[in-house]
Amino acid sequence: MPTPTVVLVHGAFTDTACWFGVVAELQSHGIPVVAPPNPLRGLVSDAAHVASVVSRIDGPVVLVGHSYGGALITMAGTAENVIALVYVAACILQEGESLADVRDRFLATEVENSLRHWTYPVPGGGEAVEVTITEEAFPSLFAADVSRTVVRVLASCQRPLAVSAFEEKTTAAAWRTKPSWALVAGADRVIPPDAERFGARRAGATVVEIDGASHAVALSQPTAVARLIRDAVQAVG
Repeated sequence: MPTPTVVLVHGAFTDTACWFGVVAELQSHGIPVVAPPNPLRGLVSDAAHVASVVSRIDGPVVLVGHSYGGALITMAGTAENVIALVYVAACILQEGESLADVRDRFLATEVENSLRHWTYPVPGGGEAVEVTITEEAFPSLFAADVSRTVVRVLASCQRPLAVSAFEEKTTAAAWRTKPSWALVAGADRVIPPDAERFGARRAGATVVEIDGASHAVALSQPTAVARLIRDAVQAVG
């Protein structure tokens, strides 16, 4: 079997730059990597976008999702050439479940009170609502273990998430038939660590927990994140 291609799916409030260090680590070990942009417009449509990226890759794929991206790989991972899933400080949903369901099951984090709402035009006319984290709250909530200089830039460069994405239901759970790995960020203030643990346990994932890691663990500890991904690649490849 050829070396699987790793596809990295970022979450809300960030972009593909969050994977910079992880990509460098994986490439240094000869692992092919693709890190596509995530539209952040809706659970179902975003998962379809990720699936379209996977469909263009010849050979096996290990699909990796951070945060909201975890919900997307759960659906997109049903593609035939996806052979493993890796969740990084992620939402791991089951069929018929939404992000709002997870939010309601666990105590809301401080992010709920630190969101700024914006409107954006939608095709056909009208407006919809999207959210970012306030620039004042972003450093401590999203990336407390990232350098102050870098995190100020990240706060200014946020990618907003459509509010409608919170209520959409997942249509499939690829972890039921494919092996999975999960990294729990022990100091996450965006997704409660207990929610990450619950999802990983339900999915039967191989779990690594990093105490003190923020939600931005892929930026602050890229070597550890890449190591987990490499474990998955080696296990299935």
